[in-house]
Amino acid sequence: MEFHQMDAFFRPRSVAVIGASESPEKYGNIILRNILDGGFRGAVYPINPKSETIVGLRCFRSVKEIPDAVDLAVVIIPARLVPQAIAECVEKAVKGAVIITGGFSEAGPEGEALQRQVAEIARNGNLRLIGPNCQGVNNPYHPLCASWPLLRKQGHVAVISQSGTVGAAMMDWFSDEELGVSCFVSLGNRADVDETDLLSYFENDEHTRVIALYVEGIKRPQEFRQALRAATKPIVVLKAGRTPKGKVAAESHTKSLAGADAVYGALFQSHGVVRAETIEEFYDVAKAFAYLKEPPGNRILFITTSGGAGILATDWAEKEGLDVAPLPPALAEALEGVIPAHAIRANPLDLTGDATAAMYQAVMERARPYYDVLGVIFGDPVEKAAEVVTPQANELVIFLGGADVEKVERRKMHQKGVPVFPTPERGVRALAQRLPKAKRIKPARTTFVEGHRQGRAASLSECLAFLERQGFECICHRFAESPGKAVHVAHQLGFPVALKIDSPDILHKSDVGGVRLNLRSGQDVRAAYETMMRQARQAMPQADIRGVVVTSMAASGLELILGMNRDPQFGPILLFGLGGVTVELFRDVAMRILPVGRDDALALLEEIQAAPLLNGYRGTPPVDKNALVDAILKLAHLAQAYENILEIDLNPVFAYSEGVLVADARIIWRS
Repeated sequence: MEFHQMDAFFRPRSVAVIGASESPEKYGNIILRNILDGGFRGAVYPINPKSETIVGLRCFRSVKEIPDAVDLAVVIIPARLVPQAIAECVEKAVKGAVIITGGFSEAGPEGEALQRQVAEIARNGNLRLIGPNCQGVNNPYHPLCASWPLLRKQGHVAVISQSGTVGAAMMDWFSDEELGVSCFVSLGNRADVDETDLLSYFENDEHTRVIALYVEGIKRPQEFRQALRAATKPIVVLKAGRTPKGKVAAESHTKSLAGADAVYGALFQSHGVVRAETIEEFYDVAKAFAYLKEPPGNRILFITTSGGAGILATDWAEKEGLDVAPLPPALAEALEGVIPAHAIRANPLDLTGDATAAMYQAVMERARPYYDVLGVIFGDPVEKAAEVVTPQANELVIFLGGADVEKVERRKMHQKGVPVFPTPERGVRALAQRLPKAKRIKPARTTFVEGHRQGRAASLSECLAFLERQGFECICHRFAESPGKAVHVAHQLGFPVALKIDSPDILHKSDVGGVRLNLRSGQDVRAAYETMMRQARQAMPQADIRGVVVTSMAASGLELILGMNRDPQFGPILLFGLGGVTVELFRDVAMRILPVGRDDALALLEEIQAAPLLNGYRGTPPVDKNALVDAILKLAHLAQAYENILEIDLNPVFAYSEGVLVADARIIWRS
């Protein structure tokens, strides 16, 4: 195999440790021992002018004194001495140097100047650098551990990290789970080698199936994008510095632009990069891409001994666009005599605490033809569980609550190449990233407050009259039972006006053409009335349609919703948020269970995403929060005073700089 210059870091034939030490607590000793204990098969040369031998090896005063060729130097000496050491490496024709030492650009202007000096010496001498201020490299396949902790286990994830600690955490997890890595690289300050170089290198590494990249900023954006475009292997990225202060911290740490997070999001999406939200997800998704087969589709069956774990898994599967499809009758029939009689034949399929590994196996064999993925959740100490799972078999394995048995079985599974996840949420989320988005269904949303289907709805005219008696400021309105009366009322109110259908049976007036706005003449009102009645009767022929409510047109203001829903378990629930026809679509609402006080109502105003609009935005004045709070408290009083009211929906409520105005309403009374 041809020797590539980057191979000097990952497949060197000889290594010099500049700054080797006899002191066990020093990195010069830790890294030297890890190189030896990790099984490096080439020559190792400790460099320390104060010692004759270190850990039984002959010690040299300088890399120049080594009689043989040196591929890699690992530098662990004070920053001020590094330029001379790198110059000597250039003179010796060393091909690569990993500078562990800190005190460079991350330490201030002097350190930055020192780093530029080191980089220039290396560049002029055709010497590639990793670091400085890094945690080294580890390639278990060579093997070479010029880093810490020592990890010998060979795996299939290349971990590239701008943070030594984040990378070390990943290494600890891959080590603890005995999955290993294909390589680990800590980039540090990136004086030379950067994330773009390594993406290209590991794209061509035979042992790497997935590249896991922790970044804070990108050193060469255009070249990085070209590397993403050329990549054929999955790339999982954890990008830090997303918030304003996080961005400042990232730029301080990396000394490169962290960039706008939204731009990074667009970059990753356009190139098919999977973006992790947390370090745990970073690990889980990398593990999934390395060891899980891409499912042929989105249908998943959860097989479990834990009902609770099955429900959690179902929630996350629905959220991630997986189809928790019902149990086919043919499969339910095939399970007769296989699972306990008291087990519920559904998805999730709860085998109960009576389950054994043999029962799991029998169920899995029968279920596999009906589903794309089997979500196998071992929720108890199931012995021999490792014997019934199969590598690359479209199985998502989750093991929790198994105590010492779980530890034993998990280790056996990992030794087989079957990844195990510790919770339903983490496992399902990782699996979902393994499935192309085109194969996922629309993610299910969490359940929302539902309207009452049983009860007597009041017409709009009844609602507005009732609210006015309770002290609410409502829009000017009059009832009209005919087109002529509507025209007459419109002239009394003054144009322009709005027409809204008046029927206790039509809860969503816009859906049947039951709202007409900005009518500016009697002719417009008559035509609107007649069209509205015709469309409404066609849409809902059984509805009790009494006429229309003619209202003034409200002055422009912020459209909000105020509501109350009487929950069968917890009683009255107050709701506040952005109003209009998109309330259920965007769900930008906040809720409170009664009782509420003034402080609670004020806090409610700040809990919606659109809360900044209440304070004035782009030239609009702030709304009258006191008036809004008064309206919320009136609504709370109504809920307590009228127990036969099931639901109140005030939408829209126009909020102004002075006062609020109810423009439409729905009230449902207990039958």
